[in-house]
Amino acid sequence: MKFHEDGAPALFVHPELPEHPFLLQEGSDRWHTAAHRWGAGFAITSRGSGRWRGPGRVTDSLRLEVTRSAGERLLETYTWTNDSDSPLTVGSLAISLPIRDVYDSAADSLARACHAHVWTGGAWSWVLAQPMSGVGPVLGTVVRRGSLWAYSIESRGSDTSSNVRGHLMLHVTDHARNPSAFGGQLPLVLEPGESYVLELETGFHASVPEFLEATRPPVTVGSLVAEVGTPLLVGSQEIVSDTHGVRQVEIPGGSRTAVLFHQPRRELVERRIGRILADHRPLERAEPDRHAFLPYDNATGLTQTTNGWGDWTDGAERLAMPTLLQEARLRGWGPQEEIDAALRGWARFARHRLVSPDGTVHRGSDYPERVPRLYNFPWMAHFFADQYRLYGETADLELAARILERAYELGAENHLLIGLPEAVKLVASLNGDTALTEALQRHALHFAALGTELPSHEVNYEQSMVAPLVTLLAAADATPETEAALERAVRWMRAFGGPQPHVRLRDIGIRHWDGFWFGRHRHYGDVFPHYWSVLTAVALTQIGDAQTAEAIFRANLANFFPDGTATCAFLMPSCVEGEPGHRPDPLANDQDWALTLWLRHSP
Repeated sequence: MKFHEDGAPALFVHPELPEHPFLLQEGSDRWHTAAHRWGAGFAITSRGSGRWRGPGRVTDSLRLEVTRSAGERLLETYTWTNDSDSPLTVGSLAISLPIRDVYDSAADSLARACHAHVWTGGAWSWVLAQPMSGVGPVLGTVVRRGSLWAYSIESRGSDTSSNVRGHLMLHVTDHARNPSAFGGQLPLVLEPGESYVLELETGFHASVPEFLEATRPPVTVGSLVAEVGTPLLVGSQEIVSDTHGVRQVEIPGGSRTAVLFHQPRRELVERRIGRILADHRPLERAEPDRHAFLPYDNATGLTQTTNGWGDWTDGAERLAMPTLLQEARLRGWGPQEEIDAALRGWARFARHRLVSPDGTVHRGSDYPERVPRLYNFPWMAHFFADQYRLYGETADLELAARILERAYELGAENHLLIGLPEAVKLVASLNGDTALTEALQRHALHFAALGTELPSHEVNYEQSMVAPLVTLLAAADATPETEAALERAVRWMRAFGGPQPHVRLRDIGIRHWDGFWFGRHRHYGDVFPHYWSVLTAVALTQIGDAQTAEAIFRANLANFFPDGTATCAFLMPSCVEGEPGHRPDPLANDQDWALTLWLRHSP
């Protein structure tokens, strides 16, 4: 490891990864400065607030001492002391761990960046910095004395945008800004002369399991999600609930986690369908536009107009709603006549307003676009293929094939489109189209040859590129090239999900921009879970890991509520840029993909 002149760690170097810094670098990571070096931080107290970059006075009443000892492990002690003559209430206390969790490009990410898996569970807390390649040693920071009850994010906004996760701030408490976050946290009260001590141990570990063992887990945490009425075990505690929702669980020794109990799948889907049909349709529009589906604001009871914003249109990701209706109808769930009418109406709307005669798919009926967005093509093709399965109209299957052909004409072979392999396989199975399957094989071979040089998509590098890459390679006819690429891509994909013992976090791919693009609050910052995290589950079903896949599918049910309402984004941090988080966005928008894909890929 190397240190700045002020004693703060500058980078951690392992001989197996000599070019990997693990930490953000001042200068090359332009938005990272000394203000967020390792161990810098801030405090909000009853007698003033302040930031620090090193030991010394934080406020008139609060003083910080830092000791560091570097050997095989870096051992640090942070001691905050109330050196006034009266009690001091500390409402927020945070330190920075600037893990290099960035997406400059796919190649750079896989060579020099980390996924920061954060677990602030009280006395049992840690941060795991895992190379995005999924190969080699991992860097871990473990709390050895004291507790962490929350984390927040700084340096997130329109400047850093979607390719930067931001600065991770670890909190002894963040009560002053968000007292209910992470199940609730108390302020820290220091009597005159009293100190609070936080000890951290940081070092390399050969693997994720080795690191987890080094955290000294106080309990074994197995399954984190169950149907209502089915017990879960956290250590020796048997936890059960008859209510759909996330439940906090106290762990002996001063820690806490969260599990999820959910309604039976059919019941949840049928309740959700009821809300989709009641809330999400613009019935004030003329035919056929009144059959569209729109985002819905749970706080106001209004549908959300596009307002020139691509992620609020009546096309694109809104296809999650008609496709969920299809999945229910294929099973005979829900009000079948009403679903039939809604699907036939939506198909008319799509034909008139979202799909051109040549098969080009548009982002929305009232959204101007310079070039077609290729992501929308396989979703629309799959919809019309399923319409054919439901109602037997040949024109629907012909349109599905034409849309996929058009996608390849427009360059789909150079993109990792969500759902494309599944749509091609479905259409080809229905019409025997070998040209499409041949195109899919060329597509897979093209990406197998690229190695780490994946082209940037709407984000430079992300889980919703890598999981579709795994699905693409798994769907292709096996060759030495595709098999080697598949093994590599699976490592990349698994690295996005951490091992935290929390239902919103375990194996859920890191995504930290979707609340801004899809939500009403327009906040950047970690979204856990995000519905596209089920793309990892889809890919895992293709390679035989059904158990992990099922847990990911079911964890996403945390974004659905007992009455069938839902949220498009749960902002996980206690705060992002000082704004309170750890709450659901009021907009129900695109989250129904989690249900659609669960139904498509499990019995």
